[in-house]
Amino acid sequence: MSTVIPQSSGAESDAAIPPPGCPAHAAFAQGAALTALYGPEAQHDPGAVYEKLRAEHGGIAPVELEGGVPAWLVLGYRENMEVARTPSRFTRDARLWRDWNEGRIAADDPLLQLIGWRPDVVSYDGEEHQRLRAAVNECLTRFDRGGTRRHVQRYANQLIDGFVEDGRADLVTQFAAHLPMLVLSRLVGLSEGYGRKLVEAIVGMVSGGEEAYAHNQYIISTLQSLTQARRKTPAHDLASWFIQHPSGLTDEEVLNHLRVVIVLGYETTTNLVSNTLRMVLTDPRFRASLTGGLMTLPDAVEQMLWDDPPLLVCPARFATHDMHFADKEIREGDMLLLGIAAGNADPEIRPDPGAPMHGNRSHLAFSRGPHECSGQEIARAITDTGVDVLLNRLPDLHLAVPEDQLTWTASTWSRHLDALPVTFAPQRRLALRSAPAAPAASAPVEPSAAKDALAAVAEAEAQAESDTRGGFWAALVGLFRRRR
Repeated sequence: MSTVIPQSSGAESDAAIPPPGCPAHAAFAQGAALTALYGPEAQHDPGAVYEKLRAEHGGIAPVELEGGVPAWLVLGYRENMEVARTPSRFTRDARLWRDWNEGRIAADDPLLQLIGWRPDVVSYDGEEHQRLRAAVNECLTRFDRGGTRRHVQRYANQLIDGFVEDGRADLVTQFAAHLPMLVLSRLVGLSEGYGRKLVEAIVGMVSGGEEAYAHNQYIISTLQSLTQARRKTPAHDLASWFIQHPSGLTDEEVLNHLRVVIVLGYETTTNLVSNTLRMVLTDPRFRASLTGGLMTLPDAVEQMLWDDPPLLVCPARFATHDMHFADKEIREGDMLLLGIAAGNADPEIRPDPGAPMHGNRSHLAFSRGPHECSGQEIARAITDTGVDVLLNRLPDLHLAVPEDQLTWTASTWSRHLDALPVTFAPQRRLALRSAPAAPAASAPVEPSAAKDALAAVAEAEAQAESDTRGGFWAALVGLFRRRR
């Protein structure tokens, strides 16, 4: 990135007493305490944390992120809508973030990989946002819907062929963790050889920690190489269309928008596929409605976007001036986080959380306002088409463990289903000669060491030049074997 991030002043944040001027300072002065959006309690049951905050603070609450970073979490549905829809008051431009400007955020802080300013549509408001938004929207709509779904069907069948003869599988590590990246890699212009390392890098970056910076650098270097290649040789892909768009995107803007598509698209769609499959397998009413024709699969996906959105918390907005909002005093430069899951569960709009929301798209899962997700239809297409292929090929899927044994790994921003083991009647592959090898079921995708991610650049490039299908799957099997 070309942006210069102020170095840390060396003063460490105190988890009990925030520095003067931070967004939670007033709350502390009144005897309130910051609630951590990380740690055992938040990871075990984030929904319970949100409801506790709602009961104590109302529509917005003071919280703390890892590293002692303070913020406001927006909990109410209407409050979330107002923050998302009024960039004149709450901007996406992180250059207004006071903790950053006053030197309390180090240049290599993992939080910056998600929140830090970049020359992309996510980080701008106003005229520059409109220019970049036009490029993103117009390029994404160039994809033929039927063609995109055919890509999903092809890759879904490849994944299923990898385990269909076994009679058992883990639908997270062998299906949901790979389908979105296979499709997205194809759409942006990357060969399948990059898939497994991008999955590792994205999971590692979103998980945070010391290696988040290195994982982000791997993603950037991969997309930088793609941008340079497409400048010389355009193709029928998103990278080429960004370069050719009349908005005149620079190489830096092109690679940063490809990063947005790859990172946000993968993270949210993988969770949506996993969550939809879990609900189909564990909720008798859902399965009965689906098979009985009372609910379409797109309706089922929409229900999941209400009940278990792919992102629990969406970073971030920054107050453009001092204001009184939701009965709290917000100061210029305060960071606000959109509470997607909390807003969807707001009792003011959902007094009966068990009521079906079929066909209702007024949830917050893809945000709202000028920054509403441009790629949401691609996420829906990957999810409902992929799940449809799986259910059609394996109609007798059954969960292999009791539902209460399913576990999740959570962060501040999202939670991931660790595994979804299933059994079914073994079948023959669709194409025995071309079917890919199956990823191992016993090892979930986890972030590798930073040095492994960076060293993998040369390896991934070599794989991309080889037979893409065989090279990707052989490398993927090797990855899982090394994790045992």
